[in-house]
Amino acid sequence: MSTPISVPTPQADPALTQWLADRRDGLSRRRWRGVLWIADDASNAIRKAMAWIASADWQSPLWIGPELPELPESLARLSASRARSQLGSEHDLVVFDTVSAQSGFDPDAFGAISGTVLAGGWLVLLTPKHWLKPTGANWLPDADYRRMAHWPHDAATLSTHYLQRLAGRLRDSADLAVRPPDTALPLSSSAVFSDSEFEPDSRIDARVDDRDCLTRDQAAAVSRLTRMRRRRPVVLIADRGRGKSAALGIAAARRLMQGERRLWITASSLVAVEAVFERLAQLLPDGRRDSNRFEVTLDGRDCCVEWLLPEQVTAALAAADIDAQSPPTLFVDEAAAIPAARLIAWLRHFPRIAFATTVHGYEGTGRGFEVRLRDALCRLTPEWKRLTLQTPIRWNAGDPLENLTQDLLCLDAEIEPDDSVSNAMREASVSYEWLDRESLAGDEALLNPVFGLLVQAHYRTSPSDLRQLLDGPDVQLLAAFAGEAGEKHVVGLCVVQQEGGFDAELANAIYHGQRRPRGHLLAQSLATHGGFEAAALACWWRIMRIAVHPAVRRRGLGAAMIEQVANAVRGHGLDRLGVSFGAEPSLIHFWRQQGFSTLRVGLTREASSGEPAQMMGRGLTLDAEQATARMNADHVCQLPDLLADTLRDIEPLVAAAWLHEGAAASLPADLPDRLGWFAAGGGELALVRPWLRLAWLAWWRQQPPTSVPQALEVDRAGGLSADGGENPDLTEAPHVAAAVAALFQYRDGALSSRGRREQQGAARRLAATLQAWVVENDGEKAGKSAGRPDMVKPQLDE
Repeated sequence: MSTPISVPTPQADPALTQWLADRRDGLSRRRWRGVLWIADDASNAIRKAMAWIASADWQSPLWIGPELPELPESLARLSASRARSQLGSEHDLVVFDTVSAQSGFDPDAFGAISGTVLAGGWLVLLTPKHWLKPTGANWLPDADYRRMAHWPHDAATLSTHYLQRLAGRLRDSADLAVRPPDTALPLSSSAVFSDSEFEPDSRIDARVDDRDCLTRDQAAAVSRLTRMRRRRPVVLIADRGRGKSAALGIAAARRLMQGERRLWITASSLVAVEAVFERLAQLLPDGRRDSNRFEVTLDGRDCCVEWLLPEQVTAALAAADIDAQSPPTLFVDEAAAIPAARLIAWLRHFPRIAFATTVHGYEGTGRGFEVRLRDALCRLTPEWKRLTLQTPIRWNAGDPLENLTQDLLCLDAEIEPDDSVSNAMREASVSYEWLDRESLAGDEALLNPVFGLLVQAHYRTSPSDLRQLLDGPDVQLLAAFAGEAGEKHVVGLCVVQQEGGFDAELANAIYHGQRRPRGHLLAQSLATHGGFEAAALACWWRIMRIAVHPAVRRRGLGAAMIEQVANAVRGHGLDRLGVSFGAEPSLIHFWRQQGFSTLRVGLTREASSGEPAQMMGRGLTLDAEQATARMNADHVCQLPDLLADTLRDIEPLVAAAWLHEGAAASLPADLPDRLGWFAAGGGELALVRPWLRLAWLAWWRQQPPTSVPQALEVDRAGGLSADGGENPDLTEAPHVAAAVAALFQYRDGALSSRGRREQQGAARRLAATLQAWVVENDGEKAGKSAGRPDMVKPQLDE
């Protein structure tokens, strides 16, 4: 147990008080925020921080770090793990303690708390002394590395490339004041505290035509959101602190004032949309807030703005008081954290919809969101509008704390320009290289595009992911480069981590649910939840992330990187590859094309993706292939029961992608007669559902894998209902979705939105189509496994 740090009660230092007063005045005039870096041993660093607190009259100070007996009771304190709870709050002083024995640098906490510092306020960063003048012997992982260490590694054995990079960036920064161990006062940067005149555009806009808005670009966004027309979506992109959520709140209030009765807003958490509800309360003071709802009466109309979780939105459309043809306006905040397939489905369902997201920040990333959504927007709603908020609101442009935070956490990581990458691909072949992580940490010119690739390719890339990249145990990085030596461009990245390999005793304890060591996601889940003890004994290489530059996608780079990884696995004498991701039809198809099969699906939706986790594996030897085949057979066997119960609300196109795996059962000889009887008007859907399910599954699994992606393209699906159209093609997404929802998830409303009689009629047309297919394809042919190229596409007859 560590010895408590003895820190005497601080007294105000007149010299420090004057120094601070002068700098606070300068920061306030510029509407900037200051950064003080105190690098010293723990007791001295804490003493200096306490003296800093005592040298000014702070209105809302906050200490982030472990509990210390020396801290006064009047000083608010939070552990780093609770820093995100301060989102939406404001502080004129934050002390971020990474020097105490039980503390460390938590990247996510630093990113979250830095945004709560007010203009004119200060963030004080406490770090070990050697960060200022490092020597190799000083570098040991801090206490926060314990969260990253996993069996068999102890945190003390991990590399510290991330911490050394942080210290280097701090030493090189011109955006902070430094308090070395041997100085009485901080050493301040002339770039931050100079008396130079302001640039004309460095202030918040002085001339804004909208009294509710603080900047011209915010006013323009509010105007567009307020006037948004059918099938003309708005995409709002902003860095942190630009008033994005406030703009949504102002626009929501005005839409109610102009006659709308109901508006929905969705985000991954209620905290993320607090600014929306705050604006509603300010602009509509007669309204009332009740948890996730804001209600107000305007001109005799009862109006409501309601927050929904992303997974609740589509289900809410089925409510009795909702007109599916004219649903409420939908605002999507932090859209980058929501799967693209879901966003695209909402494009179809909601004539009036706006997407807002943060480009750089801890909440998620807007880069991948834009790349994934742009094509669908152009196809489905070509008159969509992209707006950006560039002017900071809570602080002025050039703010030292914002600059430092983006640099330390690599929040401004960017991929290389499209033209450069495309030209390099034309002029030279692609090369593959396993990166040295120590070298990468010291090479900003390479680290920036490498991390930028991950940022643009995934739903949510957090600041801690950079630390995992540089210091995570058993992590290896494969990069794809295009171009000649000296002018290479990063075009792809694959992040892999070795898992499993537990000893027999520990593997058995994991298998029985008695132990759960940190890490080893795939190996432990397959053993604990899947019932395969051998999965914990075996060594896996799990592909954690794979990203390809958007300018050169669909050229086989992802597949080529996976083969490079497979060769490396064989070179290490291992034979199993694995992957886990949020289930989406396009991703499932991609991994199946690389030889992977589904081993397990999660029973709940993940917070990061909004989808259930899907675990897939690929064996590289005969024994490994047989092992993964057994796991896949279990999954195929369990899936119908899961879809009828636990996974009943999962998106039908995701379920369809799962159902395509496996061999179709032999069809009974009397199946055509049963289908024909129902098609001609006999019986009820509830009684014939098993026969329809059997025939549909046989048909579906004979669809060649190359045709499956088109059938599962959610942006071409008109929703779940099979209503409308003459002679619809069963291979089209709406009919695949409707069949899966009705036959496997017992959601008969997917067949028709016009009532039970129409649902029965749609089911009978489906039976007639399947009967014709069964007759054309005898039982032996229809019972073969998926993948036959000579499949006949059945048509629905009216």
